[in-house]
Amino acid sequence: MQIFDELDRRLIAALREDSRAPISKLAAVLSVSRATVQTRLDRLLDSGAVLGFTIRVRQDYADDAIRAIMMIEVMGRSTTAVIRQLRGLPELHSLHTTNGTWDLIAEIRASSLTDFDRVLREVRAIDGILNSETSIMLSSV
Repeated sequence: MQIFDELDRRLIAALREDSRAPISKLAAVLSVSRATVQTRLDRLLDSGAVLGFTIRVRQDYADDAIRAIMMIEVMGRSTTAVIRQLRGLPELHSLHTTNGTWDLIAEIRASSLTDFDRVLREVRAIDGILNSETSIMLSSV
């Protein structure tokens, strides 16, 4: 397991803000040398702690304009089978196991309300799903 120190956490936070930032800018923001930033970044990549870099698209430009969180209650010991079926839905952006009232939390992304409604029906039809509650995400802050 990777243990991050304060500099690693600050570097990761800076990259989350701008994953395209040049090493020299990161060094200035972190008040360390370019060599230190490059060494830390190489170590984070080599260890697998950082998997890659990405971009964020403004919400009104995204193809998947409808985003929602679905909490799912699973019957008995059918979680593995339910997860296998859910992974087959391309609109499921992420899926997490959890504790408490809900067993799974899924992030759904759809291009329209019609597609969103179809995905909800498909999820609710999966054997082993007892109950679900879905909230559409209105904005990201």
